[in-house]
Amino acid sequence: MSFRHSITIVASPRPRVGKTLVARLLTDFHRQEGHAVMAFDLNSGEGTLAQFLPEYTKMAEIGDIKGQMALFDRLIADDGATKIVDLGHQAFESFVTVASRIDFATEARRRGFAPAILFTITPDRTSVEAYRGLHSRLPQATLAPLLNEMLGSAQHRDKYPTKGSGAALVRLPALAPGLRRYIDKPPFSFSDTQLANARDIPLDVHIELQRWLRKIYLEFRELDLRILLADLQSSIRL
Repeated sequence: MSFRHSITIVASPRPRVGKTLVARLLTDFHRQEGHAVMAFDLNSGEGTLAQFLPEYTKMAEIGDIKGQMALFDRLIADDGATKIVDLGHQAFESFVTVASRIDFATEARRRGFAPAILFTITPDRTSVEAYRGLHSRLPQATLAPLLNEMLGSAQHRDKYPTKGSGAALVRLPALAPGLRRYIDKPPFSFSDTQLANARDIPLDVHIELQRWLRKIYLEFRELDLRILLADLQSSIRL
C-alpha cells in the first residue's frame, strides 16, 4: 500500500513531559511542508494545543461513545489532511483501549494512512509499561520513542525499542531555558510568518529558535522518509 497521509499520535501517560510542545512543532512542520493538517486535542487546562493553534485544532472527547466515534471517524476520513493527535495523560488509557478494540491502526492503513505513535520517553515504570503495552495493543502502528533532551539524561533509552515500519528514535533538542518564555505563551506559532513578524523576539533569539527548529524538523522529515521507504519496500516484496 502507498500511504497518502499520516496519522501521528503524540502520547505519554505522564504530565509535563513536553508532549504538547512536540504536537505544536509537528503541526507547524506539516504546515511548512505544504500539507493540509488537522490536529485533535485530548487535553484540558492551560497551554493546550487548541490554545496555541486554534485555527488548526479541534477539541476532542473520548469519555463517551459519541465522542469516540466522532474522533476516530475524523481521523480516518479521506479529507486530504494529515492528522495529529495530542494525547494527554488523562485520556491516554481510554484512547488506547478504544483504538485497540476497533483495530484502529489496521483500518487506518487500509484507508491509506500511515499510523505512527510518537511516545515521549521517561525513566519511570508507568511510561515503560505503557510503551510496552502499545506494541501489543496497536501492533500495526509505527511506534517511535521521542527523547526530549530538555528532560535530562537519556540513560533509559534502551527501555524503549523502536517497533513497526520505519520506526526510529526521534530527538527533541534542548532549548536554552531563557528562550522558553518566548514560545510558551499562547497563541505562539512556529510558522515562518509568525516568527518573522514577532516584534517581541530579539534577533539573537530569533536566530537561535530557527537553528533549533531546523534540527527538530530534520528529525520529523527523516522519520517520514523512513516510514515511506519501509512502505515502498513492503510493496515491492508483495
